Amino acid sequence: MRIIVTGFEPFGGEKINPSLQSVMKISDKIDGVDIIKLEVPTVFHKCDEVLAHEIEKYKPEAVISVGQAGGRNGISVEKIAVNSANASIPDNAGNMPVNEKLQADGKDEYHATICIDDIVDELRENGICANISLSAGTFVCNDIMYNTLYLAEKKYPHMKSGFIHVPYLPEQVINRPSVPSMTLDEIVKSLEIIIKTVINKIKNDNV
Repeated sequence: MRIIVTGFEPFGGEKINPSLQSVMKISDKIDGVDIIKLEVPTVFHKCDEVLAHEIEKYKPEAVISVGQAGGRNGISVEKIAVNSANASIPDNAGNMPVNEKLQADGKDEYHATICIDDIVDELRENGICANISLSAGTFVCNDIMYNTLYLAEKKYPHMKSGFIHVPYLPEQVINRPSVPSMTLDEIVKSLEIIIKTVINKIKNDNV
């Protein structure tokens, strides 16, 4: 079994991105499953191309993408991705789409196919602030979530997919005293719990 976990490069003037830093620190193997860690560009459509190449190469049982959501105070497990690209800031290639469809023949929205309720329960049982979010936004985080689910529907129906938003790191909020943050170690712990939960669900479903 293989699981791909993606993190984004820094964007929006930030020098670091907690999604990428945390993804690169998770274990290479969890519960006997190979974890393929992938950096993706914070660029509309390009992130999907990079991920699609790795999906074709590894044929994973699941893809878990991770992104930064500055201002959130815990782990957000996204439920819904929408067929819309609508940016309030440029991506890292200068693209700034307005009300553009991600896929002409795609559904208006896709729902995560990883076990989001189980994930939130496990995180909370481990003392980690977590919730189900109903909006992944319309920036590049939503782009990769939507297009991975779209790709699964069209080409890899066995593959589970979902998206996790993580807060800022403490060093990102030094000059933002009222903005919440989470330590890197806690984010890494959270992601490993999420991965274990997804693995257990897949294994139990295959029994």
